Parts: sequence; C-alpha cells; structure tokens
Amino acid sequence: MRKHVIAMLSLSLLFSSASVFAADLEKDMDALKDGLSVVKKTSDAQEMHTALGKMRQAATDAKQSTPEKLEGQAADSAQIKDYHAGLDSLIAQIDVVDQLAQANKLDEAKAEAKKLEDIRNANHKKFR
Repeated sequence: MRKHVIAMLSLSLLFSSASVFAADLEKDMDALKDGLSVVKKTSDAQEMHTALGKMRQAATDAKQSTPEKLEGQAADSAQIKDYHAGLDSLIAQIDVVDQLAQANKLDEAKAEAKKLEDIRNANHKKFR
C-alpha cells in the first residue's frame, strides 16, 4: 500500500512539473511576442533596448523548457538540439537589433527586427 501511495505521488509530481514547464514556456513566448510588438512600434531607443533585454531573458529562459511537441525526447536528441539552436539564433539576432538600438539607429534596428519574425515563424513550424 505504501509503495502505491509513493508511486501515485511521484506520478502527480511528474505531471504537475510538466505543466509548470509548459506554463513557463508559454510565459516566455508571451514575453517574446510582447517585446517584439514594442520593438516594431517604438520610436524610443531606450524603450527598444529594454524590450530587447526582456526578450533576450525570455529566450534564454525558454531553453530550460521543452515544447509540448518534444516532450519525452532525450536532452541530447537532434530535435532538442534543433530547438536550442533556434533559440540561440533568436538570441543572436536580438543582440544584433539591440546593438543598433543602443547606437540610436532605430530604422536599421526595425529592419533587422524583421529577421526575429522569420526566426520565430520557422521555429513555430517545427516545434509548435
């Protein structure tokens, strides 16, 4: 009986932690979406820089989670590595846009920000 209770508690913890990871990933994706919206609309370099910083943090944090589509994959699987590579690509492009924002080159930053959408769209097709 005692083993039964322990097994049930273990399973409930496993499933609850999976839903927490999904919620965290959803929160990170919302932060990326919100940040991109600010980047595309703002005419203030500091506001853009702040939004990009939040986006970078969300993308970095998202690497700690696994998309639902990839649940059960080994951490060193090709698909998980591809997911992380997509986030690394996003982070690298965020840094490019942020350098332009910090140099107060907002038109160029917005042009480079379009690549963020391309990266997002390509990775959503794979992992969403």
